[in-house]
Amino acid sequence: MKKILGIILKGISALILLVIITYLFFVAKWRFDASRDYAMLGPEAPKIEINNKVYRDLNKNGKLDTYENPEAQIEDRVEDLINQMNIHEKAGAIFIDMIGINSDGTPMEYPTFSDPFSFLMEYSSAKIVKKKMNHFNITASYPKEKMLAWNNALQKMGEKTRLGIPITIASDPRHGVPSKFGASIHTPYFSSWPSALGMGAINDSLLVQDFGVIVRKEYKALGIRVALGPMADTSTEPRWFRINGTFGENSDVNSKLVSAYIRGLQGDSLGTASVAAMVKHFPGGGTPENGKDTHFPPGIQIFEEENLEQHLKPFIAAFEAKTASVMPFYSIAKGITDEDVGASYNKEIITGMLRKRLGFEGIICTDWAMITDKKAMGILFKPASAHGVEHLNIDERIIKIIDAGVDMIGGESLSHKLAELIKKGEIEEKRIDQSLKRIMLQKFKLGLFDNPYLSEESLKILGNKISIEKGKEAQRRALVLLKNEDDILPLRPKTKIYLHGFDTKKVKDAEVTSLEKADIVVAKVDTPQWGGEKAGSIMEMLISGERLDFPEEELEILTPLLKTKPTILVANLKRPAILTELEPISKAIIADFDISDDIIFELIFGGFNPSGTLPIQLPSSMKSVLNQKEDLPYDLENPLFDYGFGLRFQNLE
Repeated sequence: MKKILGIILKGISALILLVIITYLFFVAKWRFDASRDYAMLGPEAPKIEINNKVYRDLNKNGKLDTYENPEAQIEDRVEDLINQMNIHEKAGAIFIDMIGINSDGTPMEYPTFSDPFSFLMEYSSAKIVKKKMNHFNITASYPKEKMLAWNNALQKMGEKTRLGIPITIASDPRHGVPSKFGASIHTPYFSSWPSALGMGAINDSLLVQDFGVIVRKEYKALGIRVALGPMADTSTEPRWFRINGTFGENSDVNSKLVSAYIRGLQGDSLGTASVAAMVKHFPGGGTPENGKDTHFPPGIQIFEEENLEQHLKPFIAAFEAKTASVMPFYSIAKGITDEDVGASYNKEIITGMLRKRLGFEGIICTDWAMITDKKAMGILFKPASAHGVEHLNIDERIIKIIDAGVDMIGGESLSHKLAELIKKGEIEEKRIDQSLKRIMLQKFKLGLFDNPYLSEESLKILGNKISIEKGKEAQRRALVLLKNEDDILPLRPKTKIYLHGFDTKKVKDAEVTSLEKADIVVAKVDTPQWGGEKAGSIMEMLISGERLDFPEEELEILTPLLKTKPTILVANLKRPAILTELEPISKAIIADFDISDDIIFELIFGGFNPSGTLPIQLPSSMKSVLNQKEDLPYDLENPLFDYGFGLRFQNLE
């Protein structure tokens, strides 16, 4: 046995050594390649002085071109720029992909183990210098001074390219509560707010617009100029993994809040003070077949003709609010088009529905990684979401997406392939120019061509006390009281409590003790996540959906605990969890939408009266979930707690 164990350990050691050697080899290669790329860059843009005014000579030709002149009409600037772009530069501007940041604020030129996502990325200079790209999204969150330094370093790289085209930076949400894993990238110097589902529980468009304004100011401080959101999906399928990124299952409420958020981000029109919104996932991603997330095969959304209009409502509201961009969903839209292919491949959806029927004139950008598989160190992270076009090769997929009418392609860096397709005449250059007019118009409107750099002054907006307090107030208003038997809440001061599922270090002003000495149990549960064992990739393992009831092994821990003492149950609802087994043995139940623990306990001890109401139904059984229709709201049979339900304290002065 010892001999076998020794052989196994030697094998593991050899494998680790091989990985380290391979990593070091590629680090050396990537560094060498990056140094060559930097050598290919030109000088910084010289300054030109005309009539006592100073201009940036972005193409370094010694004269003031129309696109360099802030006083020229934006449409003329766009036209002049596109006329000067070569095919490779045009192709590069069509793609937006992830880019890495080093912890010291320098552009990432090789992956590091401190940022696992870096293994999915190509090094920065390759994308900007070789692939001519100038749109990126970021997932890193480092100290604000480092993020500012990185923005300026990246913009300097863009300035040194042939035409000096500035870089547009995008991000997914960043305003969630610390340590809450999910759709939000924790950024500690930003104000902290509830999940979108929590904002739906508040249902206050003025608050959501204020939130959008704060997001805009905090994003701009770091150079983030495109928000990958809001999600305008109406979440009528309770198993869907991404429900907490939506405002809930009422399309009218969603319309109101989506519109308010976009107005907060962009203002009345897109300008230098704006952050551009990219509303998603058109025409409504909240209806996945059997709840199966459509990042992965088979990628089907279920629609009945008469129900589609309800799902379109929030998107129409977004268009009326002048959203700058829209992202179609990955899915095959069963029941609404003749061709069963993913939305970004579907000309009926992109050109027919978005452009012609709804008159959308902004940028249409695909969701991420629809053409190629994403791998890290040879391991599949996410398969290409090429639903319905699996038989097509990469070139054919690009052609079909462009032909459908899409402007930008997300999560891909295939500019060389697109350039070759243009050269061969398989995609017309004038068709690409149509998309470039929309893409470059946005850059000019945001003011990036005139000054993409940040100063230390911009960081002063971060940590604003008013913004922080507004986020806390939103957290208070998002909590929903579902049950309060015998008016057990609020608890009296100094009540001895036993905690389960909380970080005791983060719970203040409560007398925490052992289970034996406690008067009350306060237990937190998260929405169950099942299905990871069937995953075909790492990403699918992380965001599997399926069942909403609690596994037996978790109930075996929770049930005896909750029966021991009177219990306050806090349910963190990322999806509509089935609380049927736990409700009878809980004296009180609070619905939590990614709220900080200190605010939850502020409620428990009567610091404020709850006012939130459920933005979704909570099912009583998996049977009712299986029997409901994916595209219909409020169709759960005998919900445990219904849409719009919420209690208030009766004994709080």
